Formats: sequence, structure tokens, C-alpha cells
Amino acid sequence: MPRRGPSELKSVDGSDKKRPLANPKNPKASILVVDDEPAVLKVLTTRLQLAGYHVLSAEDGEKAIEVFHNESPDLVVLDVMLPKLDGFAVCRRLRAESCVPIIFLTALEAISERVAGLDLGADDYLSKPFSPKELETRIATILRRMGPGVAVAEPRELPVGQGVLRLGDLVVDTNRRQVSRAGERIGLTYTEFSLLELLFREPGRVVPRAEILEQLWGYPPRRAADLRVVDVYVARLRGKLEPDPRNPELILTVRGIGYASQRIGEFPTAIAS
Repeated sequence: MPRRGPSELKSVDGSDKKRPLANPKNPKASILVVDDEPAVLKVLTTRLQLAGYHVLSAEDGEKAIEVFHNESPDLVVLDVMLPKLDGFAVCRRLRAESCVPIIFLTALEAISERVAGLDLGADDYLSKPFSPKELETRIATILRRMGPGVAVAEPRELPVGQGVLRLGDLVVDTNRRQVSRAGERIGLTYTEFSLLELLFREPGRVVPRAEILEQLWGYPPRRAADLRVVDVYVARLRGKLEPDPRNPELILTVRGIGYASQRIGEFPTAIAS
């Protein structure tokens, strides 16, 4: 049987696990696109393949979970309105077992619905109709933040003390992108950890919400609703890290501007190494 070339490999339905050969110096991530509109699915699949990504697809929530388990994609583009299981239910299932980045696609206009998706652990959202180019930019931003091979690399054993920050009883390992308290690991998504890292890069500095949005999500706020992404993520981070999220001690709100981390010296046991 003649060998199939890269353009002939099945890459959009999860049924063929072989991937097109990539330049080993510039490996491309695999993207799972989930949408029940065939036209949207075709356009996104084609555009992302042309951008060099390995693309998988699913047209309903149950298939999305099946493909995810079989293929372990590096990022998921997930429509909210799906048959069988909606996007919120899929996101909840994925977050129970993985910190894979998730970008929601939504035709819902209500801000509360978009915030609900972020509350479940999504990393970003795009409102329909949207430009495929904008989606490509959002994907590239998230994957750059993850770093080369982060989504698939095995944890590295690193000497204690290198890139470790102690914030009270929290231990933040910036090399492994892990946070623990009293030896118990606290599960953070890539975006949550990146937010923590940004706020504590310069302890005590007030970081405007617009700056956080641009640095972590890669686009400036075009309307006030865009800044809600930052607020939701700060609230989620506080919920995981603060003893009393309603009275935060680690991440402080500076009304009308943004957020600031507690100064390192203000923690009795804080040690930066």
C-alpha cells in the first residue's frame, strides 16, 4: 500500500492518530475544535491547519470528551451551544482532570454567560461572529505563555531553591509552575499561574487591569466587559490561594486601577530565592 503524505492524513475527526511531520525545530501544537456548525468547523479547521497546527474536531460534547481522551490535545476551542453535552458541561469535565487551555466560542450576548464559562476554568472566550485571525492570535498567545513543550513535557526534577518563592505558607515553584501549601499541591491552570506570576513579579506594584489583559490574553480592552476576564481570574485565584477570599491578603484590589500583590517583606516567612 502506498504511504500517505502529510496532506492525506486524517486530522480533523480524531480517527487517525498519525500526525503530519513537523519541523522538529518548530513543533506545532494539536488543537481540538468543537462546534456543531459544519461550516464554522470547516473554516476553523482549514485556517488552523494552514497555520501549521495539528487539528482534531468534534461536533458534540460527548465526542469532544472522547477525542480529548484519545488524543490529548494541547488546547481546546470549545463552542458553548453543543448537542448532547453543552460547552459548559464539557469544560467542567475537562477541568476535573486536566489544566489544558480552553477557549470558549459563544453566541451568547449576556456577560453573565461568558463569565460563567470563565468561572468553570476557561482561559478565554470569543463572541460570535469573530475573525478566524483573532482566534489564531489568541491561540498563539496562550501557547507562548505555556512555553515550548509545557503541555506534553514530563515534570523535571529541579534542585530545591531554584525559582522558588515562599508567600506565607504557600510555596510557588516557577520552574514547574506549581503551587503548594503544607506539602499539598494546589491545582492552577496555565492562565491562573501566569496571573500569579505576573502579580508577584514586582511585589507591591499596582498592575492595571488593562495591562494584565494585554500581557496574559494578548489584546487590549476594547470595552469595559473585556476587563471582566481579569476580575474573574483574580477571584478564582483568590478562591484557591487565600484563606479568606472575601478578605484577601495575597492579592489586593486597588479600586479603579487594578491589582497588587502583597509585598514580599510583609510576609513573616517570605523568602525569594
